[in-house]
Amino acid sequence: MTRSSDDIRCEAKLLRPKHPGRGGSWSFLVLPKAASAKLPTRGQTFVEGTLNGQPFRAMLEPDGCKSHWLKVDRALRERAQAEPNEIVALTLSTDVEPPEPTLPTDLRQALAKHPEAASTWSDITCAARWDWLHWITSAKREETRARRIANACDMLASGKRRVCCFDRSGFYSKEFSAPEAAE
Repeated sequence: MTRSSDDIRCEAKLLRPKHPGRGGSWSFLVLPKAASAKLPTRGQTFVEGTLNGQPFRAMLEPDGCKSHWLKVDRALRERAQAEPNEIVALTLSTDVEPPEPTLPTDLRQALAKHPEAASTWSDITCAARWDWLHWITSAKREETRARRIANACDMLASGKRRVCCFDRSGFYSKEFSAPEAAE
């Protein structure tokens, strides 16, 4: 991993989620606002960095409060010798090419039925594909998700390369938030 003088260095408290769901051994942290302000976008941001000196690559998610949060899996937490409620040291670099997103089955099937949409999908940038995917998967209800997939296919088929009117930060729409921390 290359280091530059543009690295973001900060400390944050490692938290345990109140509702961890499946695979409940993960934890998370919310970046300090000053560190988040140095990131290139208020939306999803791909980073590489270290947590207590241990390297990782990850996607920071918007928290809806003009900051970002990071999901820390058990393996990274153990390598970093960190436990929830401890302060951890972070170094982040944003000069990272995002990995290709894995498509959920419903979106993959919809694109397979709409060749024009699939053609635009394959021609847009990886970051744009993440935006479309984020917009679709942020739906809280299945009906909304299905409607967004249909709308995405229509927009992509017409040549639209970016989803518009989508608040990537969640600040104005309140669509995104960090997990609620356990007591």
